[in-house]
Amino acid sequence: MQNALYPWQVSSWQQLHAMRDRLPHALLLHGSAGTGKTAFAERFARSLLCETPAADGQPCETCASCGWFAQYSHPDYRRVRPEVLDEDDAADGEEVDEGKKISKSAKAPSKDIRIEQIRALTSVMTISTHRSGKRVVLLYPAEALNGAAANALLKTLEEPPPNTVLILVSNGLDRLLPTILSRCRKFAMPMPSQAEALKWLVAQGVADAPMWLAEQGGAPLAALAQVQSESDEREALDAFLAHLAQPSVEAALKTAERLAKSPPVILLGCLQRWLYDLAAQQLSGTIRYYPRYHKALAGLAQRVSSTDLLQAVKSANTRRAIAEHPLSPKLFIEDMLLEYAALFER
Repeated sequence: MQNALYPWQVSSWQQLHAMRDRLPHALLLHGSAGTGKTAFAERFARSLLCETPAADGQPCETCASCGWFAQYSHPDYRRVRPEVLDEDDAADGEEVDEGKKISKSAKAPSKDIRIEQIRALTSVMTISTHRSGKRVVLLYPAEALNGAAANALLKTLEEPPPNTVLILVSNGLDRLLPTILSRCRKFAMPMPSQAEALKWLVAQGVADAPMWLAEQGGAPLAALAQVQSESDEREALDAFLAHLAQPSVEAALKTAERLAKSPPVILLGCLQRWLYDLAAQQLSGTIRYYPRYHKALAGLAQRVSSTDLLQAVKSANTRRAIAEHPLSPKLFIEDMLLEYAALFER
């Protein structure tokens, strides 16, 4: 569990701590992915339950409440998230909620927050708190709520239980129901400055930190995760970028075959950033995400019309809706790369 704030979160902590005596029943932390919002939310939840917090609101780390929280066994704390995140933590050796064990099953773990989880949460919140204090619920990512779960959560937001604080974390407010947004107090989490992010990455031992940070849009935790990813995953992304730099129909088919087992949503995100750089290069001569491909991007920007490029951006955004659950990942990747290659053959 994260035991300290990231350097770029200190100001946000101070602002939130100042609200401590007048917290809303539902708080929505939002900002870019890969900046440590969830770790921040967990620490704030821990501080709300701490029996002897410091003057600045930081949890003491030594009381019984902090000990229970560290083991995810605090009776007045609930963490609601997709099953797939529990499985990821189990693979990393982390204790999962309430001692749950992830069993091997033919059924893939859900990537959604399901209505059953919200109903279970609702039943818990009907009883009084065990420690005669606050109850804290952390739900993330909020955009993982499926339709039924979101509607069930609305009932809780409309009639919040006493002494309960719900903390939602989101990477994109545009993916949440307006009715949920209207019932939460929104709190924007900052993107670190480039200097802060680079200093932190260097402290983690990351070589070529500027390159990794640029490729993840300035999100330092996402950059570190990419650096630490398996070598075959990095090779897959390098192969994908190499194809984007030198597109052709023949290469699209071969690349799709090679990357058939790569997560389509990751490759699509890479394509979206690449198309952003192409458009930026064409309009202003600047590149945000892939400066190491500057020459390739400059050359490609001259070969595609602005109209076709904007249509490609729109198409990539549309694909996002099915990227998590494509019927055939290989065909999804193949179609995506063929459409991209066609931009430069007109």
